[in-house]
Amino acid sequence: MTGRITAAIAARVLGQLRHDHRTIGLMLVVPCALITLLWWVYTDNSRLFDTIGPQLLGVFGLVVMFLVTSITTLSERTSGTLERLFTLPMGKLDFLLGYALAFGAVALVQGFLAAGLSVWVLGLDVQGGVGPLVLVAALSGVLGTALGLLVSAFAATEFQAVQFMPAFVLPQLLVCGLLVPRDELPTVLEWVSYATPLSYAVDATTEVTQHATWTTALTWDVVALIAFTVGGLLLGSATLRRRTP
Repeated sequence: MTGRITAAIAARVLGQLRHDHRTIGLMLVVPCALITLLWWVYTDNSRLFDTIGPQLLGVFGLVVMFLVTSITTLSERTSGTLERLFTLPMGKLDFLLGYALAFGAVALVQGFLAAGLSVWVLGLDVQGGVGPLVLVAALSGVLGTALGLLVSAFAATEFQAVQFMPAFVLPQLLVCGLLVPRDELPTVLEWVSYATPLSYAVDATTEVTQHATWTTALTWDVVALIAFTVGGLLLGSATLRRRTP
């Protein structure tokens, strides 16, 4: 793996995204539209919006980046572009990290727009401030990118890639603490929640919402998000080697 090739892959992906206005709109506009719709739903109950809004910021970013990345990477495979790229002196991690860097940059912009809109326009009350909220939202988006890269190896068509979202993401939504606090779940499901990355995104946004300073719990949640992201990229690299020897 070399930094120059990884940067070249990232620049190539960003160049492609720059000309794909629909995908850019999906990644940047949809989370903002969804959080605005949520604010509208709770317009007479701002306290509930302050509770659920930050948590859903992490969820929206992860889901959107998961969907876009899995389909985009699969298109690279089915179009033959990936095979042509591997004729160059490029490692598997170069490819995955290049994608992660490019979509991570988009996730950072996405997190800034959604968090800024929520706090500065919609009046979301976040004790920890905008900065940590943007960081957590961006990390959730990068995590969604890593997971999308991973699951794209198991899909043969774009339709199958889309099917992974309800199979892979929706179960996490049920146990991540968004609907029921994790310590009130049945014991087995509580332990399952510790193994699902979305739980740490929701926990991190909750910490940012409730505490004015950076807490130890927030540190561990951020570490967990980074660990799941790195794990997803490494597993994706291993799977990529098997499918494209």
